[in-house]
Amino acid sequence: MFQQLLAIIALYISAASFIVLLFNYINYFFPDALHQFGDFSAIRWAIATLIIVFPVYALMTWYLNRAYRRTPELVNLRTRKWLVYLTMFLAAAIMIGDLVTLIFNFLSGELTTRFILKALVVLLVMAAIFVYYLWEVRRYKTD
Repeated sequence: MFQQLLAIIALYISAASFIVLLFNYINYFFPDALHQFGDFSAIRWAIATLIIVFPVYALMTWYLNRAYRRTPELVNLRTRKWLVYLTMFLAAAIMIGDLVTLIFNFLSGELTTRFILKALVVLLVMAAIFVYYLWEVRRYKTD
């Protein structure tokens, strides 16, 4: 299903752009003494991407949810289920990797405010994606 694939790809790009945007703001507001922050091109790219891609995701999600209400059999398409569960798996795997990295850096004594904030950004974005799709699976659960 083209629309489902487009929505998932738009979600991945939006999430990555949002994380890049927040990472760059963290770098700006919590500067590294060894690295001078002065390149705003990553922030501009992230904002430009979010302005275009996130509305595509929102529109496709709205369209798909409307289609699911009108034609409930669409919920059971293998492609949809596969993409939803792949997305949940990737979000969970990224959250696990993020927490492992956080603990590793804690044990190494290398925790900084910047690192903690970046780990928190990744954790919260992935948790939001996971929770949304878990809710969607439960909402459209069929026997």
